[in-house]
Amino acid sequence: MTAYSVLDLCPILRGGDPTQSFRHSLDLARHAEQWGYTRYWVAEHHNMPGVASSATAVVIAHIAAGTQRIRVGSGGIMLPNHAPLVVAEQFGTLASLHPGRIDLGLGRAPGTDMETARALRRDLQSSAMEFPQDVQELMAYLDDPDPEQRVKAIPGVGTKVPVWLLGSSLFSAQLAARLGLPFAFASHFAPEALHDALAIYRDRFEPSRYLDKPYAAAGIGVYGADDNREAQGLFTSVQQQFTNLRRGRPGPLPPPLENMDAFWSPLERAGVEQALRCSMVGDKSTVTEGLREFLDKTQVDEVIITSGIFDHDARLRSYKMAAEILSELA
Repeated sequence: MTAYSVLDLCPILRGGDPTQSFRHSLDLARHAEQWGYTRYWVAEHHNMPGVASSATAVVIAHIAAGTQRIRVGSGGIMLPNHAPLVVAEQFGTLASLHPGRIDLGLGRAPGTDMETARALRRDLQSSAMEFPQDVQELMAYLDDPDPEQRVKAIPGVGTKVPVWLLGSSLFSAQLAARLGLPFAFASHFAPEALHDALAIYRDRFEPSRYLDKPYAAAGIGVYGADDNREAQGLFTSVQQQFTNLRRGRPGPLPPPLENMDAFWSPLERAGVEQALRCSMVGDKSTVTEGLREFLDKTQVDEVIITSGIFDHDARLRSYKMAAEILSELA
């Protein structure tokens, strides 16, 4: 059976604010728990007017405290922005508060523009180059302590929080395979290398004490509604947001637009459609067909669903539809 999970960017709506975003996220998490979703991940982004999850560990604490069973974690923490010890302490604290429910997904991108990345990291060059070493240092802080270990993550030591590697290229696929870790590919916004990354991860996987065989997940968009026209309308919100981002004008998630052709150029349309091509948009029959094809082609162990829908009730209905479809496909 293919597991299914949520990736939430805690979208800030046009005319809304982060308080509303967090209220909506907790409500979605509680519903996702009822609908059989395996995990609920939030992602680290910075200086993004449409994303409220910059303090990712804090948001995870909020979601975990308001739910009971669903796993909660990061999809992901952008490790080069942080000292490994700090991340180990944060997620060790989360794991101590919510034992057996916390995931730590790690990425090596900045999750922002370069100017903001400099404000976060100070040293961009060394941080990016040291990602493999930082991953292993972080994992050591979460493991049982070595008798000679002088620096310990407290809380953190001995919690063994499950670590995932995330990526939109081949780099993290290779590293996840070498370290024997689960791997998630960001095909919901960067699908070009999906199949190559999955092939490399599976072919080069080395069994470890964490996993005895590969475990691969992939991100997808789902925009489900009662009919195809309504679903396409819901999808225009994220299409606008991606277009604005490519124009260098990131902003809150806008309401649906009736005529996208009046909004974007043909070149912009082609670029956004390419980025979002792993999105299933339509009624239940259309989404079912798209999900079945995606699962057949990728053979992933888990799909991680994101849905940038402006109306909260419509977003809930889309996630419910996806859960029903994936349960039926299983």
